[in-house]
Amino acid sequence: MKTPTLDTLSSIHEDGSHKSVHPADVHGPFTQWRRWSALLLLGIYIALPWIPVNGFPAVFLDVQERRFHFMGLTLATQDLWVGFFLITGLAFSLFYVTALFGRVWCGWTCPYTVFLEHVYRRIERWIDGDATARRKLDAAPWTPNKIWRRALKHGVYLLMSALIAHIFLSYFVSLKKLYQMMQGPPGEHLMAFGIMVFLTGALYFAFSWFREQFCIILCPYGRLQSALIDDHSVVIGYDKIRGEPRGKVGSTKGDCIDCRRCVQVCPTSIDIRNGMQLECIGCAACVDACDDIMLKLKRPKGLVRYDSYVGLQGGKTKLLRPRILLYTALLFIGIGAFAFSATHITPLRASSVRMLGAPFYVADGVLRNQFLIRVINKRNTPAKYRLELVGEVPAELNVNGLTETLELGPLGEDQKTLVLSLPEKAFKKSFKLQVKVTDTERGDHMITRVMEFLGPDPRLQSDAPLNPKDYIQ
Repeated sequence: MKTPTLDTLSSIHEDGSHKSVHPADVHGPFTQWRRWSALLLLGIYIALPWIPVNGFPAVFLDVQERRFHFMGLTLATQDLWVGFFLITGLAFSLFYVTALFGRVWCGWTCPYTVFLEHVYRRIERWIDGDATARRKLDAAPWTPNKIWRRALKHGVYLLMSALIAHIFLSYFVSLKKLYQMMQGPPGEHLMAFGIMVFLTGALYFAFSWFREQFCIILCPYGRLQSALIDDHSVVIGYDKIRGEPRGKVGSTKGDCIDCRRCVQVCPTSIDIRNGMQLECIGCAACVDACDDIMLKLKRPKGLVRYDSYVGLQGGKTKLLRPRILLYTALLFIGIGAFAFSATHITPLRASSVRMLGAPFYVADGVLRNQFLIRVINKRNTPAKYRLELVGEVPAELNVNGLTETLELGPLGEDQKTLVLSLPEKAFKKSFKLQVKVTDTERGDHMITRVMEFLGPDPRLQSDAPLNPKDYIQ
């Protein structure tokens, strides 16, 4: 096995080609907790489209209807500004956790790691055997045994990739519609089918071949960690004071016997004894591996452990420090901003626009303005609205098309054509009117939209000379 260094990647051959990494299996408390957390995360990923909340899946990004449902909170397209607080809050929470505990996100909860380590590599171990057997199989010639194992493994990979892609697609089209699509020919839903095929291919490529290279090459998070952590951030490290100099069992040297067990179990094939590295995802596999060796040697555990740089040097780790206090304050400010925004989303939207064409029409001595009134119910339940014209309405004004009540279904919308007529002789100058839309069940939900009634300047009908300033806009 190639000795990992800080100068080159152990997962790449000298010619630059990709080298398959086969981490050995490991047992221990951290590994067990990671597997339980992975099962929980996988269960959540599978279950969310099935769990109904207010009549919709718990997470349903309905792009077709432009409605986005999050745990009972429904956002219309006009409300996506609230998502800014959600997305930036999640990103900031990740930075906050990194400042405290390093890349614990990568090793424990990152979806890529969860799928790779707890799905695809478990399948590989089940079919090809342990790390030693997998390396031997890679180096073996193409015998019937190798061919059927490769066919079985990659066939299962494809099926698993397709399953994950279908579940992901259900977040956007709902399970019911997804099931209907699966029963029909692909030609009836080419876009959804194309997305599913692309995702299946991408997942298969990533988890069957690219693997840890995604974390090392593509993911920017590893490169950000140096700016997010400091000497008191809790990361996985090697206790050089206790471990060095390395020696064989029974020697009077340090506790490290250079068994390389920590290297064998690493999913990115690094040597944690070389210090903090970009490739380390904080999975704690090396911690369990080293602790297992220490127990067999009847030596204290923790030669490789979760600790800060200060702690590994014999000092005391400080979790509460100015950076963390500032991050905590900013985090609570962000949570407050999101909570305020989410609770102040109006469940009603209304608009009034002048219809296309001339701004006004004159026929048979009657002046006419036409508007389009649109009302959107953003609630998951039916609603009734009262529409009325308010303001200084001239007595001669005739209103057509404005119904007093409007009933809309859940997340429904409707539009009405409003025609305002006025005798041409009664028009003196343009004036403004207001359309008020009120939720009859919740009187506090009200929207008022301003309209302007336009017409010709009466002075244009006389023979007197006009000044350009006399025109009505």
